[in-house]
Amino acid sequence: MRRVGICGTDFGIFTGRHPYLDYPRVIGHELSGVVCDAAAGSRFGLGELVVVNPYLACGTCVACALGKPNCCKNIKVLGVHADGAMCEFVAVPESALLPGAGLSEDQAAMVEFLSIGLHAVRRSRLREGAQVLVVGFGPIGAGVALFAKQAGAHVTIADINAARVERGRTRFGFDDAIVAGSDMAAALSEITKGDFYDVVFDVTGNVSAMEAGFGYVAHGGTYVLVSIVNESVTFFDPEFHKREMALLGSRNAVRDDFADVIEGIRSGAIDTELFHTHQCDLGEVPEKLPLWASAQDEVVKAITRVS
Repeated sequence: MRRVGICGTDFGIFTGRHPYLDYPRVIGHELSGVVCDAAAGSRFGLGELVVVNPYLACGTCVACALGKPNCCKNIKVLGVHADGAMCEFVAVPESALLPGAGLSEDQAAMVEFLSIGLHAVRRSRLREGAQVLVVGFGPIGAGVALFAKQAGAHVTIADINAARVERGRTRFGFDDAIVAGSDMAAALSEITKGDFYDVVFDVTGNVSAMEAGFGYVAHGGTYVLVSIVNESVTFFDPEFHKREMALLGSRNAVRDDFADVIEGIRSGAIDTELFHTHQCDLGEVPEKLPLWASAQDEVVKAITRVS
């Protein structure tokens, strides 16, 4: 291993709020490494930098047969269902690797969370010129907003945390950025002249925010739930039906998402320095993780260095 990113999933695991996890567990699913051993005839050479797709699918279930290994019935996600990469060595199938040529070790560890954002935007099938709202401006939310903007959408971002909203304005360049609160519906109505949004993405991990998001979708629009909570999410059916709203879940990412993010970083279309704010060495993780978990308004992307 060379680098391991830390994200909201890891904070949820640390605080005991992740719905798919049994303890004890070695965390770490945003990872880059170099090949130190491979079978004869491998397409990867020793010492080669690689990006690891941490979603290990069975290849035979109904989802895999549909080309959706990201939601495999028997999926094993490194760092969630199986031990992850906060360690010196990891053994994975060769099919889980993508070449990291042209990327730094830090950039290679950022491919996974960016791929989740790209996958969500592709799930939405948003059209050029669409009005898009992204609620929750953590690292994945920032990725969703970035890819929606690159797809030609007009993007509004919202977060309950004022510091994140200000970062969205100043660091990421999203001028339509509001602090979520009790008057949020009125503010969004004013921005969209009462029509609300063609596509709304929830990336909050908060059940109240997810339920409120149904009210921000335009008639004929789409609501994409990117975040996950260990609770039931409810909505008022008459409002849902009168909009003929499309409700979608977006889970993980597929190999094409990874490949396109890698190419976007190589070409400069994706500026990873916008995301990378914190770092530490592997031995510092027990000290740093609790601090970062309690200061997520300051942390966009933290990366652990493994020597």
